[in-house]
Amino acid sequence: MLRNILATIAGLTVAFITISIIEKLGHIAFPFPEGAQPNDMEWLKNNMALIPKGAMVSVIIAHVLGIISGMGIAGLISKTAMIPAYSVGGVMLAITAIMLFLIPSPIWFTVCDALGVIAGFYFGKTLAQRNVFD
Repeated sequence: MLRNILATIAGLTVAFITISIIEKLGHIAFPFPEGAQPNDMEWLKNNMALIPKGAMVSVIIAHVLGIISGMGIAGLISKTAMIPAYSVGGVMLAITAIMLFLIPSPIWFTVCDALGVIAGFYFGKTLAQRNVFD
């Protein structure tokens, strides 16, 4: 039981760190315009057209790899149950869905991000299953 709680916490931590690093790298490679405030939700809502496409693609990649890495780590630590991996994947899917509703995005971004996180969940599940019940 305690191991599964630790697996869930570790999986979420790894997922958030992965997302943060990849998004930061994307913002370095594709800088925002001068005066941009990417941490301000209102600025994002009002200026989505100013955000470089490469930075937006890096966000999609970050979400996919975050789910995969988080679920994989949860399965690796748990070793006996898929519940921690499913919990990590579910939380990450929910956060992604909430962000897609809160920040109006271009249709291509919404579709790609939604399909990406679903694919990430599938690959994360597969990765976690390799480590469970070994």
